[in-house]
Amino acid sequence: MSDVIVFDLYGVIARTQTPEAVRRIEELAGAPGPAFWDAYWACRPAYDAGQESASYWADVAGLLGVTFPDVAALNEADLDSWTEVDDDMVALVGELADEGRTLGLLSNIIGDLVPRFEARHGGWLARFDARVYSCDIGVAKPDPRAYEICAERLGVTPADVLFFDDSERNVRAARATGMRAELFTSRSQVRTLVA
Repeated sequence: MSDVIVFDLYGVIARTQTPEAVRRIEELAGAPGPAFWDAYWACRPAYDAGQESASYWADVAGLLGVTFPDVAALNEADLDSWTEVDDDMVALVGELADEGRTLGLLSNIIGDLVPRFEARHGGWLARFDARVYSCDIGVAKPDPRAYEICAERLGVTPADVLFFDDSERNVRAARATGMRAELFTSRSQVRTLVA
């Protein structure tokens, strides 16, 4: 039985952006299509590691060679696009906590989103023994320090941790630090592997 389980947030417990949210962001940016999203994601690591939102959007605009018409609205739409969760996975977090498992959350997440997400989902987030956010620790996955800090905050070594992430790159990086790491596919997969 795995007693120390760490989850990624987005793509595992929380949902990624819906097609409707993507369209809304593109409309507000005035820059639809792959070039916008290439710039959005290319600039994201620094944002995840604590960069201010205004600087992030300036960097995205700079890569595209454009000026966004309403950065505040664009930022608001982006934040809103990252607040939905998978209720089945939220229920599993509660079940595992009730079983006495030690639970950690290790997420690449921007600073502006943390208070919004925690205000909306504080009840089940409180079931985690440690919530480690990239924006707070100054490094983002797949940096090995992110995994090491998470294990340290849980009071264990990386080898004690079973980690789930939806990114193969992040799974490989976790394994390199000594964690047992699995590419997340479903609630049933987690249930089987933590038994």
